[in-house]
Amino acid sequence: MTTVYLGLGSNLGTRRRNLSAARRRLRQKGVRILRQSRVIETEPWGVADQPRFLNQVVEAEWSGNPRRLLQLAKEVEREGGREPSRRWGPRMIDVDILLFGDDRVQLRDLVIPHPRIAERPFVIESLRELGVKRVARS
Repeated sequence: MTTVYLGLGSNLGTRRRNLSAARRRLRQKGVRILRQSRVIETEPWGVADQPRFLNQVVEAEWSGNPRRLLQLAKEVEREGGREPSRRWGPRMIDVDILLFGDDRVQLRDLVIPHPRIAERPFVIESLRELGVKRVARS
């Protein structure tokens, strides 16, 4: 099992319920959630003209590889009502792989550690809340 950290976000619909539903779907698909940070309301990032987000980070265990976790995250987003839209636009649910153990991944569609961790203070704050002392730069 690998300890992973996932970032969850929602700024459409019933945001808190969307986060809860995403955690439930992740569990149903084999992600063992150990702990979760508090929920933080944040300003949108990248595209300012949209509703505020609710965000949180979950610490979990995963027995598969990073590619399969990405596929699963995309499934959870689709099942949660996320539809294709502009980059950094509004969404029902967003699931980002922030950290995957000590692994570094550099693929076209997957970079771990997440390349924008340092640009999002709420992610650093949430990771620290969960006991992550240092975040490796990708």
